[in-house]
Amino acid sequence: MITRREFVGGASALILSAGSVREAAAVERGIRIGLCADPHYADADPRGARHYRLSLGRMREAVEAWNAAGVDLAVELGDFVDWAAGPNLDQETAFLRVIEAEFRRVKAPRCHVLGNHCVATVPKTRFLRAVGQRKAHYSINRAGVHCVVLDACFRSDGVAYGEAPFDWTDCEIPQTQREWLAADLARTRLPTVVFVHQRLDLPVANHYAVHSSPEVRAVLERSGKVAAVVMGHSHENDLRRIGGIPYIALDAMVDGGLEAGNAFSILHVASDGGLRLEGFGRHAAHPLT
Repeated sequence: MITRREFVGGASALILSAGSVREAAAVERGIRIGLCADPHYADADPRGARHYRLSLGRMREAVEAWNAAGVDLAVELGDFVDWAAGPNLDQETAFLRVIEAEFRRVKAPRCHVLGNHCVATVPKTRFLRAVGQRKAHYSINRAGVHCVVLDACFRSDGVAYGEAPFDWTDCEIPQTQREWLAADLARTRLPTVVFVHQRLDLPVANHYAVHSSPEVRAVLERSGKVAAVVMGHSHENDLRRIGGIPYIALDAMVDGGLEAGNAFSILHVASDGGLRLEGFGRHAAHPLT
């Protein structure tokens, strides 16, 4: 259990709707967030470690477990889809609809974090419309926890992926989004969990890292409200603590054949910002479990 003493008075000052017994109970126990990273679903033969077709059944298994646990929120951390023989907009959109139909079965609000593969072929607006999400970066409150979804699918010059050719190693959270993040954190009194596909905890020279990672981390640290940052992208279980904030990276759902098993989890966030990761399959080996 990681206790965040910075949240003095935060969760205790929640304003609950009159008669919302279920919400009050959820706030008392904290939030349970279903998590998966990098499904890369495609109706395609395996390439390297990626077994694209298996992600459909793995998503089904994850949703069943999340529903059985009664999660308050489900978050897929990006690279939701991939391509088969090559980039094909109509085909990849069809893959997106298939995997979204499984994810949509979760009995809780869903959050999609954009990954580089999500928008390599499918434009952002089309992806968001297909999954029923209005924005690529936004925040919501759920069960007494503030949840922030970030979009790092931009080139370092600020051009969004899909609007021009891009290199996936060139990723950025633009200044305007960083300013929005600072303002959003200033408005909340709740313990906060941040979700982003690319890594915010690695040196900027690392090809998995967001270029402005130090600037983004400074915004998170100044707020004194961030209980955790959760990421995908690098296809590994990892845990780093920077500036008092745990940065949680999760193994990819797509990786490995049948013998490798699944990779998903439930993140328990207490009303004081304490964390516990309940891992299933390869997430059971995460350092936070």
